[in-house]
Amino acid sequence: MNTVKRMTTMMIALLVIGSIGINLGDYIYADSTGEGKQVYVIPVENTVEQGLEAFLSRATKEAREASADHIIFEIDTPGGRVDAAGQIANMLQDLDIPSTSFIINRALSAGSYIALYTDNIYMTPQATMGASGIINQDGTAADKKAQSAWLAAMEGAAEASGRDPLYARAMADASIDLPEYGAKKGEFLTLTPSSAVEVGYAEGIVNHRTALLNELGLNGATVHEVEETVAEGVARFLTHPVVIPILLSVASLGLVVELYSPGFGVPGIMGLVSLVLFFYGHIIAGLAGMEAVILLILGIALIIAEFFVPGGIVGLLGVGAILGSLFLAGFDIGHMATSIGIAFIISVVASVILFKTMGLNKGLFRHIVLQDRTTTELGYVSSVSRLDLIGMEGITQTPLRPAGTALFDDERLDVVSEGGFIESHKRVKIVKTEGVRIVVRALD
Repeated sequence: MNTVKRMTTMMIALLVIGSIGINLGDYIYADSTGEGKQVYVIPVENTVEQGLEAFLSRATKEAREASADHIIFEIDTPGGRVDAAGQIANMLQDLDIPSTSFIINRALSAGSYIALYTDNIYMTPQATMGASGIINQDGTAADKKAQSAWLAAMEGAAEASGRDPLYARAMADASIDLPEYGAKKGEFLTLTPSSAVEVGYAEGIVNHRTALLNELGLNGATVHEVEETVAEGVARFLTHPVVIPILLSVASLGLVVELYSPGFGVPGIMGLVSLVLFFYGHIIAGLAGMEAVILLILGIALIIAEFFVPGGIVGLLGVGAILGSLFLAGFDIGHMATSIGIAFIISVVASVILFKTMGLNKGLFRHIVLQDRTTTELGYVSSVSRLDLIGMEGITQTPLRPAGTALFDDERLDVVSEGGFIESHKRVKIVKTEGVRIVVRALD
């Protein structure tokens, strides 16, 4: 009996150990599928702008140089600029490394457009994707031309990844009715994780990165998390569509206030710092080159030269050079023109207010505008009336028709007759003086 019990116990133990061995084997196999491979994780966060494009370009280049086996873009963005999204999409199309979009929270508007250009899309249970209507900076709908181009871009992104373009179009076109996915007519389509999987826009739903790596068969792979440098973070902030007009407005306002302030103080420093920050952000983001900086320096030099060169042409050339440098630094001419227009309006309003409250007798204006006046109180007169000449007699040296010259006690004077013609070498008498006007009368 004891022998039977021992054999039974041993068989049960072997079965348990075998079962455990099989599970451990599966676990070891799962972990080793990605062994030796390299995965680069690149965040796509906050607003999509030119600074993000510069960061992603640097990060993907780093992954390519390291011979990465896979790139995961962890997306959490409300969208942003269409032009920046277009540049990122072009970069992803040229990417020769398998890529996956992992939507952690939201991939809206330009974010969904970017996600569609990756090979795979995975979402967390709480993530959303879509709502890609194109709007202007003021929150109004874009014109029909821009909307048509964006719809075509969204459809092209879906087709490029082998997905049904209907849903991409519904994300940007509120007229498409898809009530089964929560998009009634008049609303942009926003896909939940389950609906994204159902329509083939997402490959699966995972809770975290580890589960995603398991789904991709990359457990055990070496994961490299690419982070923004401080300079890239600053550049992204400085190239934000809302920050650009603020910087230009502060720059113009600071310089205008400096004109009304004696010496060079805080307003001027604020203006110069804002201008430097504008160009710094655009240079780091790869939008501005040295030609824009050189043109800016030339413009400032010309404006300074205007204080010493009369005419105004040099100053106008300086202003033109500065405006040209701003347009060279900006990626979107329309947005840059709007930002400069806002700064110009603020400068004009500030100038009017300062002119009325402070006048032109302070700051740099005291060097530009002539303040001295030749008043009578200071002893200045426009001309001296020669009253002492009245009654003097002389000889005309030229005919008076009615003006001419006459000689009075060896003093040659410009005179005018009372109205009639007087020949030369005739005797005349001074009857009136009015400033520089000396009136004579013929004696013969």
